[in-house]
This record gives sequence, structure tokens and C-alpha cells, in this order.
Amino acid sequence: MSYRFDLGLFEGFGVELEYMIVDRRTLEVRPVADALIRAAAGAPEAEIERGELAWSNELALHLIEFKTNGPAARLEGLASLFQESVAEANALLAPLDAKLMPGAMHPWMDPDRELVIWPHEYSPVYRSFDRIFGCHGHGWANVQSVHLNLPFSNDEEFGRLHAALRLVLPMLPALAASSPIVGGRATGLLDNRLVFYRQHAERIPSVTGALVPEPVFTREAYEIQVLDRIYRDLESHDPAGSLRHEWVNARGAIARFDRGSLEIRVLDVQECPAADLAIAAATVGVVEALAAGEWSAPEEQRSFETAALNAILEETTVRAEAATIGDEGYLRALGCLRAGPVTARDLWRQLIETTRVREAGNGEWKAALETILEEGCLASRILRRLGPDPPRSRLHGLYEELSACLAEGRLLRARG
Repeated sequence: MSYRFDLGLFEGFGVELEYMIVDRRTLEVRPVADALIRAAAGAPEAEIERGELAWSNELALHLIEFKTNGPAARLEGLASLFQESVAEANALLAPLDAKLMPGAMHPWMDPDRELVIWPHEYSPVYRSFDRIFGCHGHGWANVQSVHLNLPFSNDEEFGRLHAALRLVLPMLPALAASSPIVGGRATGLLDNRLVFYRQHAERIPSVTGALVPEPVFTREAYEIQVLDRIYRDLESHDPAGSLRHEWVNARGAIARFDRGSLEIRVLDVQECPAADLAIAAATVGVVEALAAGEWSAPEEQRSFETAALNAILEETTVRAEAATIGDEGYLRALGCLRAGPVTARDLWRQLIETTRVREAGNGEWKAALETILEEGCLASRILRRLGPDPPRSRLHGLYEELSACLAEGRLLRARG
């Protein structure tokens, strides 16, 4: 299949950050995203342009998404643009006694009771999702993530990029897990968002697959083995075909042939844009090295079975940076210099050092990455601050501080 898009590998980047809108005092979710967009643009549009960024809503009325307004040429400098949107949104929310709160899951939201679905443009699509899957649950109503889009220009580049992403996906929760609390309690897992995300389309399992996508490396194979299967399985539930689009695919990375990119979906949103962009930069650095064949040949990268990669993803979902990676073939493919099992933290430390991400971008990602490597992912830092079985008052206090971290553009430290 012959095709060509304008942007080639790593010639552009699409970044999307999602945040909760909450009451300024109680931190309960506030379904006022349409009021926020109306205050910014005069009408409750599904998407509005704000210079180099755009604002939008997807499904839940308490969620607002900030994203690059088309592909950005560089990741450098994006954190400050996102921080400006955070400040503008918080100023517009203040008269509503609301503000933005970060984190991949609200720590005590009851989605069965509190979800309000976006009632404006695209609402028929959301009603279809609700009818088929039932959106009043954590996997739909209480999941805030980062989407990172990386371009490809042709089939050869798609194959290289998809192979590289399949290897990197299992390691991402080790840096990005930020959802340790559900229903007011620590569950013992550091990335609960991914657990609920895995389960959110259980009625039609082909929609999410195993999260790590299948080993397919051409557009034709992807459309036959992934997309056509999803569309067939949806057909009896969606006879009008309202969901027959590439975006219904909910794997951990999905192909967007409509715009020539692969979209990563396994990243939890962090406490401020500086942390999100640092993790994005680390991700891109490793993907780029793999796609260039610096550590392993393309044939070796394509040989990994989904089940083996998914097992690593399940381990990092539970333990994040403390996960043990023992697959020697996987470690070799990532250029690991140490023999035997290594922790995800140590593997990331080597990968970041090898790709020199901390020194890139005039060092703008250095402090965030050093905090994550030294003190753990945000979920680990949250738990260290909360202690065992925290009361609601302590939860409220910490998530108040996380909201301040977002407003001020700073990372949460493991010790207050």
C-alpha cells in the first residue's frame, strides 16, 4: 500500500494533557467544562483554538484537555505554553468557584453518581459509547491521561515506529504512574488508571486488545488485523456506524492513518506540564534510538510477542519504578548493559543517560527527570506523603497541594 504524509519520523509532536475541574474548596468534581469554554470563547464548543494550543472536552463534563494546535516542531518550550493555559483556565474558573486538579484519577470520585456526559457537539458519539459500554465507571469517567502523537510519512516509517513503540510502552508506567488512590484508598497498585482503562471495553475485547498492540508493521496488515476486527465486533452494537473510526481503537498506542501518526495512550497525567513534557522527552529519546536501530536491529524488535511485552506492562502497572525486568532478550533490545534482572528505575536511568535527554532542550527536563528517578513516579511520591490508610482529611490536603503544584508549575516532592 503506497501512501505519503508530510511529516516524517520525529519531525513533529502532538501532545495532549487532560485535567479535572474540581470545586475550589471541597475538590469534588465539577461538570463545568462547557462553562469554562464558553467563558474563553463565547460558546460551548467541543474544541477552541488558543494560539499554539487548543482546548477541548471528551466525554466527561468535568474534564478539560489542552493540546498542541496541530503538530509542534519541537517539544522544547511546550511546557511553558501548557502552563499558560493552566493559568488562563484557572482564572476563568475562579468565578465558578472551581479550579484544575492534576492526577490520572480523582482520589474519591464516585463515577456512577457523579459523571455528567458532555451534552453538546459530539454528544451522539458519547451516547453511543455509553449505550454500548456503560460509561458510568472509572474506566470512562475518571481517567486523565497524556496522549503523545509521533508522525510517520510512509509504510516503512510506520513499521519502524510501531516496532519501537511496542518495546517502549511496557516501561512507561515506571515513569508516569500517578493513580495510586481509588475510592479514597490505596489499592496497592501504582497505575490504577491503566487497570480501569484495560477493562473499560470488556464487552468488546478487541477494542483494547492487550494494550500492547499486535506485531503488525504495515498499514494494510494493521487495517485487516486490528481495525477491521474492531469494526466487525462493533457492527451489531453500532449498526449506524457512528463509532467506525480509527479513534475507537483503545490500545496503548494506536495508529492514526487519517493524520499519519501513532498515538501513545498509556501515560498518566502528572502534577504539572513540566513533568509531563520531561516524560514525553524521555519517551521520544528512547523511541528515536530504537527506530534508528542504535541498540537492536528492526528484525529483532519485531520479533517480540505481545504476551511477553504485556507481562512487563502489567508488572510496571503494579510497581512502577520498582518493577523487576528479567527478560534478557528485551533488555538486550533496549541496549541494557547490565546482566540479569534490573529494576525499571535502573533501566530508565541508563536509557535517559544514554540518550542524553536530561541535557537536551537546554536542560529544561533535567530537574523533573532527576526528581522522578531519585524519588519515584508521582504515584510513589503520593503514597510516601500519605502514609498507610490515610484519612479523607489527609487525602484532601495532599490533592490540594497537587492542585497548587499544577497552578505553580512545580513537582511534588516525596517529603513535604
